[in-house]
Order: sequence, then C-alpha cells, then structure tokens
Amino acid sequence: MSAALADLNGPQREAVARVHGPVLVLAGAGSGKTRVITRKIVHLIQDHGVEPRHIAAVTFTNKAAREMKGRVQQSLEGRSARGLTISTFHRLGLEILRQDITQLGYRENFSVVDPGDSLTLVRNLLREMQGPSDLAESIQARISKAKNDGHGPEDMPIRDRLDELAQRVYRPYQRALKACNSVDLDDLILLPTELLSRFAEAQERWQERIRYLLVDEYQDSNGAQYRLLQNLLKKRQNLTAVGDDDQSIYSWRGAAADNLQRLAQDFPDLRLIKLEQNYRSTGRILQAANHLIAHNPHLFEKKLWSSLGEGDRIQVIVARDETDEAEQVVNAILRDRFQRQGEYRDYAILYRSNHQSRPFETALRNARIPYQLSGGISFFERSEIRDFLAYCRLLANPDDDAAFLRAVNTPRRGIGSATLETLGEHAKARQMSLFAALWEEDLDLAERPLLALRSFGDWLNRTAEACARSELMPTLRDLLEEIGYRRYLENEGDEREARRKWENLEELLAWMARLLEQEDGPKNLAELLNRLSVIHILERDEDDEERDVLRLSTLHGAKGLEFSRVFLVGVEEELLPHRNSETPAQIEEERRLFYVGVTRARHKLSLSYCRRRKRYGEAQAPEPSRFLQELPRELLDWASGAEEQEALSATAACSRLRALLDD
Repeated sequence: MSAALADLNGPQREAVARVHGPVLVLAGAGSGKTRVITRKIVHLIQDHGVEPRHIAAVTFTNKAAREMKGRVQQSLEGRSARGLTISTFHRLGLEILRQDITQLGYRENFSVVDPGDSLTLVRNLLREMQGPSDLAESIQARISKAKNDGHGPEDMPIRDRLDELAQRVYRPYQRALKACNSVDLDDLILLPTELLSRFAEAQERWQERIRYLLVDEYQDSNGAQYRLLQNLLKKRQNLTAVGDDDQSIYSWRGAAADNLQRLAQDFPDLRLIKLEQNYRSTGRILQAANHLIAHNPHLFEKKLWSSLGEGDRIQVIVARDETDEAEQVVNAILRDRFQRQGEYRDYAILYRSNHQSRPFETALRNARIPYQLSGGISFFERSEIRDFLAYCRLLANPDDDAAFLRAVNTPRRGIGSATLETLGEHAKARQMSLFAALWEEDLDLAERPLLALRSFGDWLNRTAEACARSELMPTLRDLLEEIGYRRYLENEGDEREARRKWENLEELLAWMARLLEQEDGPKNLAELLNRLSVIHILERDEDDEERDVLRLSTLHGAKGLEFSRVFLVGVEEELLPHRNSETPAQIEEERRLFYVGVTRARHKLSLSYCRRRKRYGEAQAPEPSRFLQELPRELLDWASGAEEQEALSATAACSRLRALLDD
C-alpha cells in the first residue's frame, strides 16, 4: 500500500485514493479532514506523478494553509514541492490578478486597500452625494455582500432602500478604487472570476495550470468563490471539496449555505464520502453534539462516533449572576489544573458575544491566570504599523490616495488641512490621483505649502527609484530614519510607549525580510505589500500557540481549534441563540454555532448560565437556552441539583409553545 494511504481509516482512504472527478468529503468535527487533504496531495505527487505546480489547495486562513504546507513537505520526505499552491482563496485570487490584472484595465503595481480605508472611501462618497454618512458601515457591508454573491453594481439585487443607496455608492466606489489602481479584499475573488469569464486565453492558461483543486472548509465558501471554482474546473472536474454543513456559521460574512447543494447539482458525477469517526472528543461529548444538531434539517445525514471512551458527563453550572458565573468557572479551572498538573493552554472559555468577556477577564486577573483574548487590536491596526505601511504603499503605487493622505503629514510637514482640501478638489475636478495633482501647473496653492507638497513628492520619487534599483530592505529601513519617525514617536508619547512602537516596527521589518527570502516570496515592493495585506486583512493577529495561556474567545473565533477542557458560558436565551436571531434559518445557524462550541472539547465540557444578568443597565432573569434542553438529560451533570433541572423543564415547555406559535 502507498505510504500516503497507510494508517487511514476506510472513508479517509477512499477520499485520498479517488483521484479523478469531483468528490465531496463530508468531514465531521475532529474527523481528520486536514490529514485527508494533505495525504491526497502527497498521493497525487508521489503515486501519480502529478507535478506540484498543477495542484492547488485553498482554505480560509493563512494559519491553516501553513499547517497543510508543512505536513505535505514533511510527508514528501525530501522530495520538492516547488510550485505547489496551498493558500487562502484570497491569496489565489491575488496571484491570478498579479499575472493578469492589466487585462481588466488596471496597472501591474495595484494595491489592496484594507477595510478601514475602504470605509473612509464609502463615507466620503456619501458626503459628496449628500447622503447619510452615519450609514457608511452598513453601505460598506451591503457592497461587500453583493461582491461576495458575485454581483457588480449593474446586477446587484435590490431588496430595500439601503440596497438602493448601496447600489448608488457601489459604482463610484469601484471607479474611485480603479482610479487609485487599487482593489479591496472582496475584489480579490470578484475580479479573478470576471477575468476568467471574459478572457478565454486567461481561463485556458489557469485551467492548464490548476489540474487538481482541493478546497478546505467548503461550507464557508460564498457565491463569488463558487463561481471562481467553476471557472477553474470547466476543463477538468478534479475537485475535492471538504466541508461540514453542521459547521456553517458564517452567513453574516457572505458564506452561501446552499453551496453544498449547488455542488451536487452542478457536478452530476459527484462522489459523496462521509468522515464520521471523530479523533478528538469522548463519547458523551459527541452524543450531545449529535442530539443537538439533529434538530436541524440536513442535506446529508451523518453521525459522529469515537473510540476514545465515554468520558465524563457534561457539567452544567448555574450562577447567581455574571460575576458569580466567572468566579465559578475560574475556580473550576484552578481546581482542575491543580488535580491534573496541566497547563493553562488546555482551557478555553467560549461565549457568543465579545461583551461577555469582561467579568471573566476580571476573575482571571484576580486569580493571576494568564489569558489571551481573541479579537483584540491587530498588530496591523496599530498606528505606527499603518503609518509605515502607508509610506510603503505610496512608494509602490503613488496613486493610492488613502496612503497619500496618511503619509503626507506623518510626521508633520506643515501641510495643513486647507492645503489638502484644495489639492483634493483639484484632483477630483481632473479625475486624477492626489500625487499626480500636486505637479499640476495650475494648482492654486500658496508658494510655501506648494513647496512642501512637491518636496514630499520629490522625496517619494527618489525613494521609489531606490527601492527599484537597490536592495529593498535596507532602503525601507533607511526610510524610517529619513522621515525622522523615531523622533516623532518620542515627541508624541512617553519613552516607554515610543520604545514599544519602535520594536513593533522592527518586528514588521523582520517579517517583511522573511517573506522576501521565501522560495515563492514576492519579487518587489508591490507584491510584498499585497502579500501582507491578504495576511493581515484575513487573519489579524495570529495566536501564539506556544504560550501557556488560557483562551478567551467568541464561538466564531474558536472554530478550527480544540482544547482539553471547554467552558461554554452564557447558555441563555437572547445570548445563545442571539436575540437578533428570529427566523428558523437564523436559529439553525445559532444551533450550529453551539455545536461548534461543544465539539471544541476533547475531554471535558462545561456549560453555564445565570439566574440574573444585567442587560442595558437593568437586572433581568434570563431563560436557559433552548439548546440546553435539546441535550439528553443522562449526559448532563448538574452542579446545583434538581432545582435547575426544573427550570430547564420550564424552558422546554416555553420552547414547545414557541414552536407551536411559529407553526
């Protein structure tokens, strides 16, 4: 037997061995889906002689892509994987655009703008249209949804007045991005799909390049991503889609829940393979998960099982209020860690909404337990990082207006807001970038501010030339000294804060240098910045798994992770399911979210709720979650006795009444 097929269970082996044609691998939580994808890549290369450059595997996080690439390289035992593509969807889209974006009317040195700059652009367009700028975030979200569904401004569906306004903004928004030779994150999928649809030569070239396509977390794909896959698979249908409809929890981010069904319709020869053996959790945890998710309708049925033994029953903690809930959970962690002599990284506290973390942070600090809070400020969102990257973006693409506005007066150069307003009006009237406008002979500015602007422009031109002809990293390091950024930091804050910010910049420079040294690393500053953009927009700060810290995280943020013991807190109506979940489809997604939380636990799972909780400044008496009463009683261990079980019975009766009224 091939080494790539060794030590796999039957369904895993079938999924790896089926090389040609479309395959849907329905992979339950903890069932070894990453192993299937990596082994299939190795099987294609080692046993079928497929050149690595003809294989592409796509997933949704840079972390998952790195893990897959590492496993493949290790399994190939020294054989080269040069040319193999293992990346996020957006990185693949970026690579397609890098080679072919000129066919869409862009220049090669395009920039990827981050969501903050995108929001600023939307807000400015609304002001110009004399529209409500306070709706900018909602408009940005509607445009993003349209792009995720594969729609341009012309065919964007209109459901309400907000959609009408979003459509009015969408067209000038795209024009403004293109004028700056920029794209946003959603364009990294939408534009490659447009390119492959419109240009037969490009489609043929990419279909020849990617002959085997493997997709991880397929249930999280959106409409635009599905159309991109279709364009890549028209010539050959060698698709391996790995996903789990029970873990589809990102509809709010554009994921199309019906993509699994569309796959079965569009690929009649689709082979379905189920991975139901779970290698993560004990039997009782999986029984609870199976009973819970059975309340949702399914296109494909599956049932997880484990050979790891029954394990402990699921503990239910009933607290007086949120402070008591946090203290009970933290005390349970201290007891368990003392008994097991374990590590803090074995524990996770998971919740539905970010605001629930506050009492747990207080209790953890009081107990001196180190923790990591997911969803904190990103490394790339720090002001010093954004300042430096604005300079870099401007050097790579001088027409990037957002970068120009950030860099031109940081540090201050005596260029006031009135000067920039005049420059902006001139640029808009002539439909050109701010950088191009500052060289116009009829620019109506006084001599001093005009001299300051053009002096800045001359310096940018000289530095851009140095980046092109000299070694890139020394030039970028010199840039910080030339603009006096260290002195600027020292003048703006205290010495300790300035030192911390400078260390962050040194860390960024070291990271950029490592990217340039990689075998498939970027070849110039523009490619380097776009690579960084895709990393930081998609992933924010990546977790340091080597640190011995407890994890505090939302349920959405915990997907893909696992812990020895999980505390799933706030299991109450209006928290989980969330109070904004009203339709049956929304409740089903909330149930899937709860299911994701349950299946993060390997050995022990605890659920908690409060008798009283403050909401909007007032104490209320929440009901235990309907999901709690959907779990089999024999699997639960109630910490406080029969009184709480009676409360749960009352909740069950309320839920049945609700269901009757809904019918």
